[in-house]
Amino acid sequence: MQVQANWENQLLALAGNIPHPHTRPFFSYWAGDASLRKAYKEAEKITSEHSKSFHFASGLLPEEKRSAVRALYAFCRTVDDIVDKSTDGQRESQLDYWRGMIEHGSFLDDDLVAAAWADTLTRYHIPRHYALQLIDGVNRDLTQSRYQTFDELATYCYSVASTVGLMSMYIVGFKSNDAVPYAIKLGVALQMTNILRDIGEDYRNGRLYLPREELAFYGIREQDIADGRITDNWRQFMKFQIERTRHLYADSWSGVKLLEREGQLAIGAASVFYQGILDDIEKHDYNVITRRANLSAVGKVSKIPALWLKIKAL
Repeated sequence: MQVQANWENQLLALAGNIPHPHTRPFFSYWAGDASLRKAYKEAEKITSEHSKSFHFASGLLPEEKRSAVRALYAFCRTVDDIVDKSTDGQRESQLDYWRGMIEHGSFLDDDLVAAAWADTLTRYHIPRHYALQLIDGVNRDLTQSRYQTFDELATYCYSVASTVGLMSMYIVGFKSNDAVPYAIKLGVALQMTNILRDIGEDYRNGRLYLPREELAFYGIREQDIADGRITDNWRQFMKFQIERTRHLYADSWSGVKLLEREGQLAIGAASVFYQGILDDIEKHDYNVITRRANLSAVGKVSKIPALWLKIKAL
């Protein structure tokens, strides 16, 4: 089965032609502000509790950029929780609150996540439309639970993951807009890794983020997933998915050298850690239905020396 790339131009169009920020962020703006310190500490706590990989990788950034990307994560986590956990009546008003916060900078006085995120948005000149696209992407889970083609799925991956990469790029710093296509590809790769890792859990929650035409090509029915059947067809299907995702990681690597030097190790670590999840899926015979693949803390640490040498050679 051929790996198609028709989706790339679609995603570049969604990203738009955003000018490179020539104004450097004004650092230490919040250093003496107790309320903002408290807000950023809350963002750090949320990141630590919900994503060990993101927390580890962001820890490789200088302090203020580290705090900023964790504010970004806390925003993403909060919006995701609204969609997954709020009632129908609450959900739209809560999402509208966050849209208003992004567009106008207004938020409740006691909202620590919004305070940290508003500060990060402003200081790092992050294009607001990426944050709005992320909200729309997360909200898409309420109306769509199946995807017919990879092109269609890639658009979803852009909304919920590439947008995060593009916003992160403004925080870590990038040298030119040539970095944008690479950030988009890395976002798709990271989200596809999440999708492959969480197939079983997502299916039990009523969602299947796998292209239906590709499932059909390999002779796989939804009932096979429901039954947890690990067949030769399933193995071939997963091999294809992993191979395509690894190609995306490889293609995105050239973009790392277009980032500011102090951000290269953190972004490289995120890529390497998530590729370790793919390795774990293979190691356990592609069983992502009854178990959740992961990379241990020791596994992450063990990858840092080789990654550091690879970054140094850029």
